[in-house]
Amino acid sequence: MGSDTLLEFDGIDKYFDDTKVLHDVSLAVNEAEVVVIIGPSGSGKSTLLRCANRLETVQSGEIRIGGIPIQDGNVDHLRQRIGMVFQDFNLFPHKTVVENITLAPATVKDIDDQVARERAMDLLGDVGLEDQTDSYPNQLSGGQQQRVAIARALAMEPSLMLFDEVTSALDPELVGEVLTVMRELAADGMTMVIVTHQMGFARDVGDRIVLMSDGEIAEIGETESFFTDPETDRAEQFLARIH
Repeated sequence: MGSDTLLEFDGIDKYFDDTKVLHDVSLAVNEAEVVVIIGPSGSGKSTLLRCANRLETVQSGEIRIGGIPIQDGNVDHLRQRIGMVFQDFNLFPHKTVVENITLAPATVKDIDDQVARERAMDLLGDVGLEDQTDSYPNQLSGGQQQRVAIARALAMEPSLMLFDEVTSALDPELVGEVLTVMRELAADGMTMVIVTHQMGFARDVGDRIVLMSDGEIAEIGETESFFTDPETDRAEQFLARIH
């Protein structure tokens, strides 16, 4: 493991009852790297992501953040280091946009309310929603809600961001505004692991592409070489189907 490795999956097996959904998955993600995980539905992509912050537990293997096994740490502390944005926005409907963003920093990290609010306002500016501070989630479009969800995750100042199919619930015309925010995060050097079906976006923003199939990693490659000269038949077949 290199000194700049931030996230490492080492021989991960995961079952749901008697069904194995991840088999011997090993993957290292370096600091400031964007790794994009692609593959057909049911291949284990989202499950792998959820294992990284202990939303799911693994049956064997080890997951490390900064070299420390995640099972050894306090789960709340772990989730302060890892921001996660889901397909469903999961905003608190009874709280305003700014309240959604300040809640965790104020309660989990005991940050002063005014400091948390100033940080939230900065983040809302970053995602283009500074004019929606006092709106409630049901007053926002899906794309706006997802941008609030990204700002909320960033408010904890994580060292790693996980994105699980964050555009798949959006109308097509709203996808671009969310991807723009993610592109800007990548440009700023945020370490990111992204599960997506957006192949154009994957090619634009990813440093490496991971293709999963039947719970296993079928191929890992540098982005451009993966799309132009895949090494495995499985990758060739997948790319042929999506073109």
